[in-house]
Amino acid sequence: MQEQRTHQSPIVKKQQSKLNWFRELLIIGIFYAVYSWVRNQFGSATVGPDIALRNAGHMIDIERFVGLYIEADIQSWFIGWDPFMRFCNIFYGTLHFIVTLGALLYLYFRQPNAYPRWRTIGLTTTGLALIGFAAYPLMPPRLLGNCGTYGACFENSPFVDTVAELGGLWSFDSGMMENLSNQYAAMPSLHFAWACWSYLALRPFVQHQLSRTAISLYPACTLFAIVVTANHYWIDAVGGGLIIWVGYLVGSRLHEWADSQASERNPVQNR
Repeated sequence: MQEQRTHQSPIVKKQQSKLNWFRELLIIGIFYAVYSWVRNQFGSATVGPDIALRNAGHMIDIERFVGLYIEADIQSWFIGWDPFMRFCNIFYGTLHFIVTLGALLYLYFRQPNAYPRWRTIGLTTTGLALIGFAAYPLMPPRLLGNCGTYGACFENSPFVDTVAELGGLWSFDSGMMENLSNQYAAMPSLHFAWACWSYLALRPFVQHQLSRTAISLYPACTLFAIVVTANHYWIDAVGGGLIIWVGYLVGSRLHEWADSQASERNPVQNR
């Protein structure tokens, strides 16, 4: 009995044999390189702050119309809690990479049957975000009071750029980061989309109650972090929710199509 528990089932072994780690690493690496290049070729690299500010005005008008232009109020409740805000800065700057990559690795090594589908959904969602960044450059709240190259320099802006003022692991205002990063990649919020992706991908497999609670709260915590640090309007998260929904539908169809093509090419191997 003990020997049986320490070995994986033949089905899992068969599925893992179909996954080539080098190919998967190459696919994701190339996709992320293209994503980073395209992301930074648009937005603040080619668009002036007037267009990004105009689009920000549209988003603020929508939020005011529904009575929920509340980002500045939320941030004001926590300004002065410097250690907490620094934590939020670090949360915002790191967890979307750490958690997303961790979920991807978990699926690859522990849930190989689910991995290809969720990999495709994640890549599709990220590709949709690229379209949003290119088509709709949006000045985030933190730049409304910024008098630098990419800011609006409003003296009465209610927002604080918490990373620049209080510190984190990095800052958009540092020389190289400011020039390399698309300052207007706000709509949709890929932070929120990746958080939802991580939750949806892991939810069927997480059994421990504490872990289930943590992964369930992660999207809400991400939404709070992107708003309280003034990196996003809450409506950007609505855009993030939209692309994960479309990414789920399209990515699932793409995976099913690719799986059917593989089955047709190798009918004996896939029995």
